[in-house]
Amino acid sequence: MKTGIGVFIAAAFALGSSWCGLVLAPSLQLGSAKLATVLNSTDTYPVQRNGDATLGLQIYRANGCAACHTEQVRQEGVSCEVSLTSLGKNKPEDFKPFAQSLLTLPEWLDHTKELSAAFKDWTGILPQVVLAKTDKESADKMADLLKAAGCKSETRIYAFGSDLSRGWGNRRSVAADFLYDNPVQLGSLRAGPDLANIGVRMADANVQLQHLYAPGAVAKNSVMPAFRYLFEVRKQVDGATSPEALTLPKEFAPAAGYEVVPKAEAKQLVAYLLSLRANVPLYEAPFTPVISAKP
Repeated sequence: MKTGIGVFIAAAFALGSSWCGLVLAPSLQLGSAKLATVLNSTDTYPVQRNGDATLGLQIYRANGCAACHTEQVRQEGVSCEVSLTSLGKNKPEDFKPFAQSLLTLPEWLDHTKELSAAFKDWTGILPQVVLAKTDKESADKMADLLKAAGCKSETRIYAFGSDLSRGWGNRRSVAADFLYDNPVQLGSLRAGPDLANIGVRMADANVQLQHLYAPGAVAKNSVMPAFRYLFEVRKQVDGATSPEALTLPKEFAPAAGYEVVPKAEAKQLVAYLLSLRANVPLYEAPFTPVISAKP
């Protein structure tokens, strides 16, 4: 009997701890979340969705879109990049020896290969990246050296990673991106591309509708199922095509005299997809803003 009570207490404690860690703590954290401030701006982020987009989130959920798509862009890190933007009174042939002279300085030994490659076949075309994937301290030192040489430079901070190189976003996803999502549709499988920034990548509502009705009409060899039950195939009135009818390639178009028009659910789903625009730099997730320029 005593053993049974002990097992019960231990099991209750384990389950309670898991619930607090996985459910209660995130709920409290997100529940107190506030609007974020856009980097180098007074604007706040995110913007509240309109009614159609809010309804579209529920249609996205009801159709199981999160089973094949994620809404979370990953990144490997953040780094600095220094670009030469103006030579001032210097000439390209005079600047090369200066760049070569940096290779003998102890603080640039770790960048020897990069500096050599940057100016090996350089013909004077600007802007020219001098240092990439470097830390802020090294970037500032290089910018100061270029300024002392009478040149102008620009230092940018940028995020990098496989998701970013695919063009899925400009930065990693953060909690602020999901402030107005209920429920949050993070997803865990990528049978299709990530959608965190699809409102920027595919900003045309008509293309979005075409993609829902006939994925292959927009993305060749797409494995996405067609959501044709969100559309109506109807007979044209007096043989004229209505303004809201989809324009489809011949192989996906309906029979002559008929047209495909989106139902309200299709429009709402597209409104939600267009609202997915994680494209502003935040303090906790910056991307490519100019952080310093040496005139």
